[in-house]
Formats: sequence, structure tokens, C-alpha cells
Amino acid sequence: EATILVRGGYTPGTIRVQPGRPVRLTFRREESSPCSETVVLDAFGKSAHLPQGALVPVEFLPTTPGEYPFTCGMGMLRGSVIVR
Repeated sequence: EATILVRGGYTPGTIRVQPGRPVRLTFRREESSPCSETVVLDAFGKSAHLPQGALVPVEFLPTTPGEYPFTCGMGMLRGSVIVR
């Protein structure tokens, strides 16, 4: 489990997880920029609306090792999940 702050980017921007273990990323958006109001994890079929100041959990089960991006809805803010 990790908490990711959203303010002009993602902090931390890289999350390391193990394959076959459930993951919960909790996003907290600390800005009003419309660019960051959605987070998308395409590889895991997940996306979430991020209201300003709210804690929003996103859960998924990574099965295949690799590096998978997560982005804002516009693709400008970028982070990654590393599965190893």
C-alpha cells in the first residue's frame, strides 16, 4: 500500500510491487488543476476521479512483471508501477 500525492506530478512517481499480490494505491490530489482530476492505470483497467483533498484508493492485482505507467487523463503527469 502506498499513498501518492498529486501536485504538479506524482510523489512518489515510482511504486515497486510484487506480482500476484494485491496492490492498493491511495491518491491524494493537492491541487486544483483540471489536468490532475483523473488518474488512469491502463494496464490494469483502472481509472479514478480525484476530488481535491480526498483520499482515493485504487486497487488491482498485478500478475506479470514489468513497468506499467499511470497518468493523468491528459497523459501529461506520469508515474510508473514496477512489478518484480
